[in-house]
Amino acid sequence: MKILVTGGAGFIASNVADEYIKLGHEVIVVDDLSVGKKENVNPRCKFYKADVSASAFPEIILKEKPELINHHAAQIDVRKSVEDPSFDARVNIIGMINLCHAAVKAGTKKVIFASSGGVLYGEVPGKGAAEDSAIRPMCPYGLSKYAAETYLKYYGSERGLSYTILRYANVYGPRQVAGEAGVVAIFLRAMLGGKPTVIFGDGCQERDFIFVGDVVRANVLSLDRAENETINIGTGVAVSVNAIHKILSELTGSKAEKKYAPGREGELRRSVLSNATAAAKLGWKPTVDLEKGLVLTCDRFRETNY
Repeated sequence: MKILVTGGAGFIASNVADEYIKLGHEVIVVDDLSVGKKENVNPRCKFYKADVSASAFPEIILKEKPELINHHAAQIDVRKSVEDPSFDARVNIIGMINLCHAAVKAGTKKVIFASSGGVLYGEVPGKGAAEDSAIRPMCPYGLSKYAAETYLKYYGSERGLSYTILRYANVYGPRQVAGEAGVVAIFLRAMLGGKPTVIFGDGCQERDFIFVGDVVRANVLSLDRAENETINIGTGVAVSVNAIHKILSELTGSKAEKKYAPGREGELRRSVLSNATAAAKLGWKPTVDLEKGLVLTCDRFRETNY
């Protein structure tokens, strides 16, 4: 299959592209390299440097005519979305419109979209949020992701473009960089560099941390399953930022100072996702537990510093 992967020089999508290549697919990567690293792009991939919100991006789709598009390119920083919501909307919403409109013209059969469960459901007390839970985004990033989902569903219902929407929990693992707002990467870079770590808020805020390898499997399964479905990809387990810090301190042997700073606008106290639909529709469940995943991530950081 010919697959176009947007954001394919970045953390998650480069791992997805590698797995698609291993499975024998022809992969085209589009990335503007604003955050992603060219060295993450598999040498067997065809690469285009392009911004998904720019006019050149649809032209790539029309030229390559991929059978499937895996869309990971996005503005993902909550703080940046609060500071500059217009930029956030341009990348996340206009980028999706560009993609869908060109995909229909190119005869693309399906889009797999990397969305975010963490920012769409708002605060999640008790059990994990299910796909039919209320949508309560608390920042422009969440709003733009939901708008992108809605545009994709429109093109699905009105223009016949098949899709699978994957709403990720907090993804961590090899190739994540601190600039991508992942707390695991931020802590590791500081600890391995002997620098103080900063926890925003009291550290009791809880997240659902999912290893990138498990996310990659969801993207593989979605190639031929879960047509026109929206699916959470998470562990269903809430873990505090303080707990993550403690585990990473032990793994790295870090004695660096730990500091607390005021909480940041738009960030949640608790976010955890139910994965029952993923089991039913994709045959997917997480296989890498937190301790093992953090060990693998720490080992990678020691080797590469990202």
